[in-house]
Amino acid sequence: MQQLPYETSRIQIAVRLLFTILFLIVFEIIKTIVQVTVIFQYVYLFITKKHNEPVREFSNKVSTYAYKVLRYMTLNENIKPFPFTEFPKEVDSSENDVRYP
Repeated sequence: MQQLPYETSRIQIAVRLLFTILFLIVFEIIKTIVQVTVIFQYVYLFITKKHNEPVREFSNKVSTYAYKVLRYMTLNENIKPFPFTEFPKEVDSSENDVRYP
């Protein structure tokens, strides 16, 4: 069992657990948003034969946010995600040329 490098109390751990439970709920909402944007993007793609750039940018930002939420929940990051901090910037930009094999 690994000791924490600093003194912590069970109250601090319980508070972190409460925030993690909150972000578990937020993560479920994020999953739903991603599912809706994916379905919309493919319907749009089938109809117009091109992707919707604003939806693509939005989904990339949501993916970055989901990544930050997961890092916080899994104790890999101490900074609370949005709305406790700024909405994260994109980790990776979208590829310009999307291929459909």
